[in-house]
Amino acid sequence: MPDGLSQTFAALADPTRRAILAQLARGDANVSDLAQPFMSDMSLPAVTKHLKVLERAGLVRKTRAAQWRTCSLNPQPLKDATDWIEEYRRMWEASLDRLGDYLQELQAAQPLASEPGESERPPPTKSKTERQGKRHAGKAQ
Repeated sequence: MPDGLSQTFAALADPTRRAILAQLARGDANVSDLAQPFMSDMSLPAVTKHLKVLERAGLVRKTRAAQWRTCSLNPQPLKDATDWIEEYRRMWEASLDRLGDYLQELQAAQPLASEPGESERPPPTKSKTERQGKRHAGKAQ
């Protein structure tokens, strides 16, 4: 059985389920009201299946009053997912900050090309063929 975080991300992977959660964020609704925006694209049983996935992930709670089934949003699994993502966001920000510091150090260590005397280039080195030619020239004599 997958852990709660895996179920949350699996439930959030579908755009229909995210749309249902957005509806529930505005307030509780019954199943038929939640299904209404999707009826041109899918059947009521298909929407009900999406709701079951959201229920298994703990994102939606259903209550029954007489013949009505009211759904409400349970934000706790979303908070758990946000907390998990936040740990990685902090790690990446710290890593990027260190990279930025390192790049600033490199830039500060390089002399500016516009300052006199500091931008002189070392003399060009001789190619391997030129170096070998001088060695062999001495032996041939």
